[in-house]
Amino acid sequence: MASLPIADPEGTQPDSLRGPAKSIRVLIVDDHALFREGTAQLLEREPDIKVVGQAATAAHALLLMERLDLDLALVDVGLPGSNGLELARQIHQRRPRVRVVILSAYDDYAYISQAMEIGVEGYLLKTSSGKELVEALRAVAEGAFVLGKAVSQRLMHRKSDQVSEPGGTLTPRESGVLDLVARGASNKQIASELGLGIRTVEGYVSNILSKLNVASRTEAAMYAFKHHLVNLNDHGEST
Repeated sequence: MASLPIADPEGTQPDSLRGPAKSIRVLIVDDHALFREGTAQLLEREPDIKVVGQAATAAHALLLMERLDLDLALVDVGLPGSNGLELARQIHQRRPRVRVVILSAYDDYAYISQAMEIGVEGYLLKTSSGKELVEALRAVAEGAFVLGKAVSQRLMHRKSDQVSEPGGTLTPRESGVLDLVARGASNKQIASELGLGIRTVEGYVSNILSKLNVASRTEAAMYAFKHHLVNLNDHGEST
């Protein structure tokens, strides 16, 4: 693919010129200039989101990360050279505080599974609506794990060839907590939904991770989708 011009964020501004302090600062990484710039225009309409940089390659994105104050990177999978999943891995290694949301044309289970194993905070398809994208970025910025509606449905309908009764040791309450974890709810949101204390929810989450033999909430969500332990028929979008 021919090299595309990269929108150089000359507007990397000092804090005094940057707009509202609570703005979600976003880097967009996509090799299609038209899509990248259109996404930037969409996000810039929101008062709480600021696009601070754009890049067409993983290499340029990593360079920009050295000079930008970021909250979130919106990354395409199909980048020239090093792909978006490898970029997500490097972002987590170099800037652990920066959250990564994959925005891709690919809904193959292999891509989704790999992204979740890397620990991305969100995965949406490019067919998502602008409203879904904006809501997902806000949720991720608040600490939630988000799967787009189409991605959730893709995982939900995939037949599992694993153990016939996975997660059978979970109590009904733990299953309820896992369902909310898989939908992207934070501990605070789970506590509010179930009428529990934060520490109680933390205890349930810890027990779930131990019983499922996984190391993170993302892996627990992946396990739940893979083994059909959650039902997204009535709730295709993440919270």
